[in-house]
Amino acid sequence: MSNIPTVQTGLACLTVEAKLQHRLSGRIGYLCHSASVGPGVTPGPTAMKRLLGDRLKALFAPQHGLATDAQDNMIESPHFFHSHYQLPVYSLYSETRAPTPEMLADIDTLVVDLQDNGARPYTYIWTMVLALEACGRAGVEVVVLDRPNPLGGERVEGLISSADFRSIIGWHPMPIRHGMTAGEIAHYAQAYWGADCQLEVIPMKGWMRSMYFDDTGLPWVMPSPNFPSLDTALVYTGAVIIEGTNLSEGRGTTRPFELIGHPGLDAHRFVEECEGAMARSGIKGCALRPATFVPTFDKYKGVPCHGFQLHVTDRHTFRPWLTGQWLLRELYHHLSDGFAWRQPPFEYVFDRLPIDLLNGTDQLRFWVEERGAMEGLLAMEAEGRAAFLEKREAVLLYE
Repeated sequence: MSNIPTVQTGLACLTVEAKLQHRLSGRIGYLCHSASVGPGVTPGPTAMKRLLGDRLKALFAPQHGLATDAQDNMIESPHFFHSHYQLPVYSLYSETRAPTPEMLADIDTLVVDLQDNGARPYTYIWTMVLALEACGRAGVEVVVLDRPNPLGGERVEGLISSADFRSIIGWHPMPIRHGMTAGEIAHYAQAYWGADCQLEVIPMKGWMRSMYFDDTGLPWVMPSPNFPSLDTALVYTGAVIIEGTNLSEGRGTTRPFELIGHPGLDAHRFVEECEGAMARSGIKGCALRPATFVPTFDKYKGVPCHGFQLHVTDRHTFRPWLTGQWLLRELYHHLSDGFAWRQPPFEYVFDRLPIDLLNGTDQLRFWVEERGAMEGLLAMEAEGRAAFLEKREAVLLYE
């Protein structure tokens, strides 16, 4: 059996093709993290150092840090000097979320190589977009080394977020499951969001839009501390909204975003009530299993939480956004006075509820509170969708 991956990432293509290497001009900065690996899981900075030598002048890191060791939500990573690579490391999740002119002063080309998870609230795509804007102002070229969208590139889910709820988890309007790669989003940013920089994307080879990450043959490297597997990615676009509540989204367990619970929830009763209602509401491709878990950190550290594990039984019929909103509605009314919306600040926004930032609107919160009908949820999802899909079609790089 061959160990050669079906897909070659942009970094893999760069390391073996001289014509691509010539596109990296002058002094280079490299925006990466621990999931930015090359062939043989070689760390990206190691591969770039071998390729560029002294032309590699600085490393840049997104949220969670270069080593992907920092936790979520305003837990910043410091700038530091990397003793192994003998390079400065600039944190773009610190006092700044974008490269400053001082950081770019000795850089001619910024290479962006970040493994995204396919969901709007994941900050990496917005770090990239802010870097494109900063490089445009500084006259620095940008080269994006493309990587797979773990959820494939065919399906788009969720309503289009509103500019009124702008944050680092939604800098521009976009559905929560966007169905694009980082390279495609970079082109989208240039075409529609005014990211005025000299941009080149080095695409993958062998990737098709129908591919989930486990179809690529590439090794899974955690892109953030609470993203241990593709299973996490499958549920994240629905379960991430639990961050905006007083329920545990499973942080502090080995199954974050799959496990959801609360100390006051009757797990078995809730799951039994949901079984028939899910089918009647058109929720498919998943099952709930009653579960109790004790988080080792984050919400309810050391306190038993009762709830469920969300198991995906058919990824092709499972609609995570629809499922997540439906479950949140049921949890809100089941817990009643035990339920609460998480309060600000959240991702550097102090005047909006976190749930509204995660959803990109306050309309979904109202829908939950009013126990709205599924028709209303689907109507919100459809608004603006056709226009987004038309614009998206113009920037897609892969069949």
